Amino acid sequence: MKTVRHSEQTLRTALISKNPALVSQYEKFDAAERRLMNEAFRPASDLFGPITLHSQSDWIASHPEPPQDFEEFFSDPSRKTPSREKHRIYIQCIGSLGNTRIISEEYVKWLKGYCEAFFYGLTVKLLEPVPVSATRCAFRVNDSTENLQIHAGHILHFLKKKKPEDAFCIVGVTMIDLYPRDSWNFVFGQASLTDGVGIFSFARYGGDFYSSSYKGKVKASQRQSSRDYSVFDNYYTPEVTSVLLLRSCKTLTHEIGHIFGLRHCQWLACLMQGSNHLEEADRRPLDLCPICLRKLQCAIGFNIVERYQALVRWIDDESADTPRVTPKHSHDGNVNLPKPVEAFKEWKEWIIKCLAVVQK
Repeated sequence: MKTVRHSEQTLRTALISKNPALVSQYEKFDAAERRLMNEAFRPASDLFGPITLHSQSDWIASHPEPPQDFEEFFSDPSRKTPSREKHRIYIQCIGSLGNTRIISEEYVKWLKGYCEAFFYGLTVKLLEPVPVSATRCAFRVNDSTENLQIHAGHILHFLKKKKPEDAFCIVGVTMIDLYPRDSWNFVFGQASLTDGVGIFSFARYGGDFYSSSYKGKVKASQRQSSRDYSVFDNYYTPEVTSVLLLRSCKTLTHEIGHIFGLRHCQWLACLMQGSNHLEEADRRPLDLCPICLRKLQCAIGFNIVERYQALVRWIDDESADTPRVTPKHSHDGNVNLPKPVEAFKEWKEWIIKCLAVVQK
């Protein structure tokens, strides 16, 4: 294992800058907020640690790219910022996210609430779900994994046409695997920063996707022509678990972060780190390092404390009087389910530590 460690001065400059105007802007944060963000370059900090590389297949080792400090983010002429006219994030569900209508509707509501807390200050709207056939996208059965896949680029084209006038961005979410072109095996997601659109799949985040008994494999007798969308009728969706929800929230906010102009983080352990595989994605924290937090705060203008408090409320806001989901894939439309937040508990404790630093 290798640790990517930067000097205190390097991290200080990446966060605050040496540009007098940006230093002055940083000093406008109140003392408590600066105390938290200054943890970025405090060597003994237990809130923000260095990036660790576990193999040569990890993102930084295999995808060399220049780091982006706050000044480079701020000065980027191509980055997009929400405005009074374009201030909403829209989520478009493509196909079902669960094996019943109720589960699918609840799942996308959880994602909406999470995005509203994470991108605190912006409005998140849900568009009416659409079947795969509405997108007119190409699709295939993956030769290796034998599961259904839809063409990410075609979905982006569909979303661009559907993007509302007041949208900062529109993102599609699906439980169907994606591929960007015929020569690629799969892709977790794809986005166009210029157009403010993205599509992200959670199909590979289910606990059984890589198992030999995966139920989403398409039998030869079920394989239809590439124009017959009936193959998506009652397609397999993974069981809703806390880990699946955590991975979905992590991917969604990471990719929307790119639409805001945040590039892959190479400073500290951070949500905006790149990832080449699921194991590496799971190692990423759920939230931003102080350098990336300042970038997002600059774009949106939220109060840092209020944002952390909103994230804690999202974790705590679960129904205690609804029955738990059974692991079996029942198509009972009357199933209710509580938000499965067990996997978020450790992160909640981390947020409370951050709030303690700010509020002491």
